[in-house]
Amino acid sequence: MPSRSAWLVQAGCLDYAQVWAWQRQLQDNRRQDPDRPDVILLLEHPAVYTLGRGASLEHLKFDPQQAPAPLHRIERGGEVTYHAPGQLVGYPILNLRRHRCDLHWYLRQLEAVLIDVLAIYGLTGERIEGLTGVWVEGKKLAAIGIQVSRWISMHGFALNVCPDLSGFTAIVPCGIRDRAVGSLAEFCPSVRFEAVRSQVAVAFARVFDLELQPCSIEQLLAEEHLEPSVFDDGSGAKPCTNKNC
Repeated sequence: MPSRSAWLVQAGCLDYAQVWAWQRQLQDNRRQDPDRPDVILLLEHPAVYTLGRGASLEHLKFDPQQAPAPLHRIERGGEVTYHAPGQLVGYPILNLRRHRCDLHWYLRQLEAVLIDVLAIYGLTGERIEGLTGVWVEGKKLAAIGIQVSRWISMHGFALNVCPDLSGFTAIVPCGIRDRAVGSLAEFCPSVRFEAVRSQVAVAFARVFDLELQPCSIEQLLAEEHLEPSVFDDGSGAKPCTNKNC
């Protein structure tokens, strides 16, 4: 496979802990064998809260021992965030040596992908100096949090397409108290999740100059020799209904 190609996995609604373990294995495989192709995972999660490695518990409005949804402290940067069905989560497992060994550049590239997609819907995605993510009319539609080891990335971005945003009220999202969280559906009520997922894939390929090769979870399991115990079943997918989109 050419070095500028990447596997694209478009999955369903997957358990967070399951995909987190998956990412760690994919990253480790590339630390051991840097010639392995990049992988882009695009999927959803059932309701879950995650804390970055240095995140403050002060940004939780609930007792961590009685969380309203699973709560995980993970190795990405950033504060607390929330994932739920209708939110598109992207996990690029990239060897940045093939792109640029510059974390600031990488974060801005991820923002550029999301800004390009929002433009399809006539929306101007904005960056805010000193912060990471993408805003529209003062509302944060996309959050970004990454971890990089030996220039192999994991974790990534979350774009609120059409989720139920009520879960965000239990936290101070990303530790930012004075800015609201929003969704693409608020601005474009007819938006379809599957369309946005495809548009993100196209924008990612363009921004990172990659040729994306569709890859099923079953193919990835075989190619990467992932531990079967990481998954709940052969596909790793769980049925997930979302009435918002």
